[in-house]
Amino acid sequence: MKKFFLRAGGLLLILAFSACVDALNATIPDDGYTVEKNIAYGDKARQHLDIYRPDNPAPGAPVIVFVYGGRWETGSKEDYLFAGQAFASKGYTVVIADYRLYPEVHFPVFIEDAAAAFVWTHRHIADYGGNPKNIFMAGHSAGAYIALMLAADTSYIKKAGGEAGWIRGAIGLAGPYNFVPAQEDPDIQEIFSTAPESQTQVITFARKDMPPTFLATGDADTTVKPHNTYDLAKRLKTLGGKIEVHTYEDVAHIGLVLSLASGFRGKASVLDDIAGFVEKYGAEK
Repeated sequence: MKKFFLRAGGLLLILAFSACVDALNATIPDDGYTVEKNIAYGDKARQHLDIYRPDNPAPGAPVIVFVYGGRWETGSKEDYLFAGQAFASKGYTVVIADYRLYPEVHFPVFIEDAAAAFVWTHRHIADYGGNPKNIFMAGHSAGAYIALMLAADTSYIKKAGGEAGWIRGAIGLAGPYNFVPAQEDPDIQEIFSTAPESQTQVITFARKDMPPTFLATGDADTTVKPHNTYDLAKRLKTLGGKIEVHTYEDVAHIGLVLSLASGFRGKASVLDDIAGFVEKYGAEK
């Protein structure tokens, strides 16, 4: 296991992204979809989700449950309108959920919240035009960590009352899947102080029968180093799992998720590549 964050740079980058996201979302088209906001999936203040419903859903209405990043300390579903619109533009129903953050909670509560949101989605998404047999978990950065942990460690979905087989595929953008918490900033150390290091790592739970997995990184990412993607991909390939790996040239950490936004899609083919993965592994129409 290796380091993944630039010690102060990771947080500074997140703060810079937060400062500009309102301006970014102001440029996002508001047609082609509707948003159902602030639907409770639990009884806590941060256990609410938004659903993006495409006007022209794709056959079989694939569903993307997208988990945002922020070092497990920051983030809001309202910041990710650009991601919701991106996937809705492909005809997918999109769920973006808030989850509890440090210092309110420590590992693994944020994963448990995401599991609860996923199980809620499976049970209710048909009411919003989505197909409960065709749900993909996706995320960026710390959100990719959460999404891939749900796909790898079946205990979280089961504890939330669901079945691991409900995840049709897993999509990770620049996720920290293989790092040493004790070598990170004090806040990261504290977040993961509640369990042995090996039990906090996605790569520990990699298995042959994981859902098909899409992993992406930018070769210019100095925040969550590309080795995280390559380490997990190598492990899954060794086990015989279904894995796609994409490396985007001259793309950095935030640039990878920004490439989903309508004005940035020419920078990297992330959205189209994810769509190809969803079409390849989605449920039969």
